[in-house]
Amino acid sequence: MALHSWWLFFGAVFLLSGTPGPNMLHVLTRSVEMGLRRSMAAMAGCLLAVVSVLAASAAGVTTLLLALPGAFEVLRYAGVAYLLFLGVKAWRADSAPIDVGDGDLRPSLSRLAVFRGGFMIGISNPKLILFAAAFLPQFVDPTRPQAPQFAIMVLTFAVVEAFWYGIYGVGGRSLSRFLGKPATKRAFNRVTGAIFVGFGLALLEAKTA
Repeated sequence: MALHSWWLFFGAVFLLSGTPGPNMLHVLTRSVEMGLRRSMAAMAGCLLAVVSVLAASAAGVTTLLLALPGAFEVLRYAGVAYLLFLGVKAWRADSAPIDVGDGDLRPSLSRLAVFRGGFMIGISNPKLILFAAAFLPQFVDPTRPQAPQFAIMVLTFAVVEAFWYGIYGVGGRSLSRFLGKPATKRAFNRVTGAIFVGFGLALLEAKTA
């Protein structure tokens, strides 16, 4: 995997992971209701689910790429379409305030229960499978062994995801108030959407050049 490809992958993952989604909002909610220390169990559950799904999907994608000629390019173009889809979706996303819950999370929950809840949130996200199947192959060099490249990307994703869990966990109530302003959320959505479209167009241009 070329270094410039890794940097592009890192930038895209950094943006994708930081966008408020089920995992991030779950971590944020747990932090608000239970505090940072107890919310770490939820972070661990979400992270284990993410790594498990990505690793399993990457293994399947690697097998597919080796078995079917032409599958690599098909997945690369599918990944471009996925990035453009994410961009348009983010641009048009609802600007209503983000709801982080109304206090129904009981601080008396055990760490195991909190961990299990985070794992279930992460494992039930179907976008992870699409991400691994359509997005990861775009950064793979087909002339080099593919399994190590997928391993590097899964590890990179896990580190970036853990970083954002920490940001959402530490930010707690301050972050929830920031993202709760409609004007701020609208601007965030527009910037996120534009960057995703930019990534997609850049990758498409690289493929057709």
